[in-house]
Amino acid sequence: MCGGNPTRRGVIAGAAAMVAVPAFAKPRDPQVAGYQGLREGTVQAFKGIRYARAARFAPPQIEPLAAEKTPAANFAPICPQRGLSDQPQSEDCLFLNIWTPEANPKAARAVMVYFHGGAYTTGSATDPLTHGQHLAEQGDVVVVTVNHRLNALGYLWLQPLGVQFADSGNLGQLDLICALQWIRHNIHYFGGDSSRVFTFGQSGGGAKIATLMAMPAARGLFHSAATMSGQQVVASGPAHAWARTRSFFDKLKIAQGDVEALCHLSIDRFVEGLRAVDPIMGGSAYFGPVLDMTNLPRHPFWPDAAPQSLNIPMILGNVSEETRAFLDPRGPKLQGLNWDNVAGRMAAEVKIDLDPAYVIAQYRAHHPDWSAEQVYYAATTAGRSWPGQVIEADARAAAGADKTWVYCLTRRSPLDPLRGAAHTDDIPYIFGTLDAPGSFSGTDVDARGTRDALQGAFVRLAKAGEGSWTPYRLSTRATMLMSENPRVENDPRGWERAMWATAPYVQPGS
Repeated sequence: MCGGNPTRRGVIAGAAAMVAVPAFAKPRDPQVAGYQGLREGTVQAFKGIRYARAARFAPPQIEPLAAEKTPAANFAPICPQRGLSDQPQSEDCLFLNIWTPEANPKAARAVMVYFHGGAYTTGSATDPLTHGQHLAEQGDVVVVTVNHRLNALGYLWLQPLGVQFADSGNLGQLDLICALQWIRHNIHYFGGDSSRVFTFGQSGGGAKIATLMAMPAARGLFHSAATMSGQQVVASGPAHAWARTRSFFDKLKIAQGDVEALCHLSIDRFVEGLRAVDPIMGGSAYFGPVLDMTNLPRHPFWPDAAPQSLNIPMILGNVSEETRAFLDPRGPKLQGLNWDNVAGRMAAEVKIDLDPAYVIAQYRAHHPDWSAEQVYYAATTAGRSWPGQVIEADARAAAGADKTWVYCLTRRSPLDPLRGAAHTDDIPYIFGTLDAPGSFSGTDVDARGTRDALQGAFVRLAKAGEGSWTPYRLSTRATMLMSENPRVENDPRGWERAMWATAPYVQPGS
């Protein structure tokens, strides 16, 4: 290990020492348990609260509440990464943010904890789309957003180099567990009910939740969950994880296994190593959860749903045209797209190995009025971004997890017709951040109606552990088509689901 004196198992289970009964200095200067926050509209915000500390490649150590007056009005630095260069970044990034209608220990409001996306590699809880003010106010809940270690800082597999690195492939997950433990012990000071903790996350954030559902140390730390276009059917195997570690060493021009050099590397050079090529999947090297048989003793949803997760009420969602967000309709991959080349271009983007000519022929038979572009986005969505959600929902249904609900956001952006209903577009509806930078929702009456329906469903699950529409069963596959006029339909896109299920889905990073 590179420093500190962490425990072997990574997350301290005992409660931190409690200090200072909540007090308020003045209406615009809320103070809770030593933290001085600020007012945002009608709610109180406490930002940049440290929940843990961790040395490089070491498990996190839970942080006690502040013992003296501590500013909590600004976001803390985010995890170092190749993106978001306009934001402060630091390896010391284990901080969370809280929005609450009333920091009163007697309030006992449901707690909604958000894990951000970014495929374990990028992202942060500082995105304006995920600020918690509106959700806390509109839902009458306590909202928490969490930053943690990402990429090689959180998931580089070093176990082959010594038992002191046994936790290395899942440190980012252990950070999230540590945050949930901090919440369990302390959220009542901020008006939250530790017996009603709801986790939700989009894209990589949803995958993090799916992974937690198979981690024994996470058992009992959250009581309901929702994933938004984010799945983790299987984790990375240790052999593949070690191949990626070797690629990381090579990119940095460090001798294979020279962990001392890695420990003392500047963070700028460390981030340069993230440009390593993935030896398994191609592209940038993937760093995500590893099947280490201790912290993660099984795959989350293979060969079935992890038994410890079956009693957790869960919403699983996606959007109808996921890939329009990252296969730019104005970009080079769509230039010159036509019926002669759509099969080949589609095949390059999917994660299921089916004959591309057959796939395109099926789409044209079922939708003869569609353009080549419509078929391209439907096929890349159904063959890349949707299968994991289907596998997870089916696995839960097969195992008898009766509190399972599925939605598909179908409302297309009124601001950008070419975007359609794309990856991330459900975020502003749930957080109520319709007018935030980066939102494609618009703010009209239809946007507000969609917000009320989707946000309301998440809030109800957080508060009562119940869904807002027909539960998902294999016999019907009831799915809420979410828009300003939501409706339930049994097995929408059923023929697509069945077609793509004729070949195995390859989980990115596996």
